[in-house]
Amino acid sequence: MRRYGDAPDPQRRYETRAGVYAILPRGSDLLLTHQSDPTPEFQLPGGGVDPGESPLRALHREVFEETGWIIAAPRRIGVFRRYTYMPEYDKWADKICAIYLARPVRPHGDPTEPGHMAIWAPAGLAADLLADPGSADTLARMLR
Repeated sequence: MRRYGDAPDPQRRYETRAGVYAILPRGSDLLLTHQSDPTPEFQLPGGGVDPGESPLRALHREVFEETGWIIAAPRRIGVFRRYTYMPEYDKWADKICAIYLARPVRPHGDPTEPGHMAIWAPAGLAADLLADPGSADTLARMLR
């Protein structure tokens, strides 16, 4: 499994956190989310898998919360790992990030996740906008 970012600090305790994220193309654009807090950044829509939740259920829920869009036909295309601090949970995490390719079907309203905004970006620019290097690399490899 590819690892992005810093190597784990052997003096630090990391909690494993499974996450699911979506690449959502429509025409020559991709649907991204812009998160304003704690650090403004563009991201692939997605997030953590809650205890007892399936990865696909989490993917649908997270995309809807962060973009307001309903998605269809998700297909896993990659997975990577990164060790990072999660300020919203005040913990260090060993994030296992599964990336899916899915079809955005229709908007169903504004994002319900506070501080998130749905953004359509040209596919050729999207990888450069993404803050997470694992997501950016996975997207760039998919677009090649």
